[in-house]
Amino acid sequence: MRPTRATRLLLACCLFSWAISLGANEGARAGAGRTLSLDEAMAALDAAAGDRGTFRWDPFFGEGSFAVGGNHGSFAAALAPGEDGFLVLNNRDLHQVHLPFLEGGELVFPEAFVEAARNAFGRAADDVFHYRVAAIVIDPGHGGRDPGAVAEHEINGLRRTVRESDIALTASKMLRDMLARTFPDKRVLMTRETDVYISLANRALFANSVPVRDNEAVVFVSIHANAATNRNARGFEVWHITPTYRRDLLDADQFPDPYLRRILNMLTEEAFFTESVRMAQSILDGLQDAKGAQMPNRGLRAQNWFVVRRSNMPAVLVELGFVSNRQDATLMTNEATLRRMVEGVHRGVVEFVGDFERSGGFTIAQ
Repeated sequence: MRPTRATRLLLACCLFSWAISLGANEGARAGAGRTLSLDEAMAALDAAAGDRGTFRWDPFFGEGSFAVGGNHGSFAAALAPGEDGFLVLNNRDLHQVHLPFLEGGELVFPEAFVEAARNAFGRAADDVFHYRVAAIVIDPGHGGRDPGAVAEHEINGLRRTVRESDIALTASKMLRDMLARTFPDKRVLMTRETDVYISLANRALFANSVPVRDNEAVVFVSIHANAATNRNARGFEVWHITPTYRRDLLDADQFPDPYLRRILNMLTEEAFFTESVRMAQSILDGLQDAKGAQMPNRGLRAQNWFVVRRSNMPAVLVELGFVSNRQDATLMTNEATLRRMVEGVHRGVVEFVGDFERSGGFTIAQ
């Protein structure tokens, strides 16, 4: 597997940052020293960044992450007080410090850990490493021998067979053209451009194989239409991967140290999850602005769909409406109203790309 966006730049910087951090923290290894509660630690980081941050904790994997003022940190908790490990900041810098650990069932933070994060936040303004989105992969769902959801409806006085694969392809072509005009400097690619069958594995492989440089990223948008046995079900929704899903994103040959590989894998997984949620919310907001007066907004959904979980990048799956519902089917088979839906998706992707690039390559879930 090729290195991911987060790890490619990290490879260029981590040895330098690691060496500095090892020297800076050599005197702090005698013991855990003074510790802070979660509230105290976050208050200190909030004060350093001038913003209110957020914290996420995964008790099953013993992994935590925080986002404050445009900065992001990840770590794996220690098994015992005074244990050293890596605090990973802003997707690239490794700082060896005393790790947070559980005390009486509560997570506590060594003062040196919080201080390392505070110092790194102070240097963030001088950051010269920025990512850009180089390619957007659009995936029209189904196709060929797999039409997806199919329903018969009377539309404008005529009996019509409505196929999800046709709607997905038409909408994807519209989105491709819109994005190509908006981003002439980016590659806008489609997993299929005709009514052909492509396996789910090959769709993900296509996205993962897009060549990019060290400071570039790829995003993935899969376009679908929904169906339900209840023909009254209707509306649009956007799906992203679940926060607890874990993948082996890194090659053991490239990252032979299992502890470092686990930290980098956690970092990359966290980045993809956060960015996927942000992109999904932006697209949902765009659809709400475009079609919320005509269709129900069913909100954000989390599910490990194959193409989403196998695409090693920010990835979402968009359900434009229900093929099984006559009102939704009528809207999706009308070129003008379908275009309005796609304009909403387009607006969401453009907003996400702008946020991604302005932030230097990492978006923070608000």
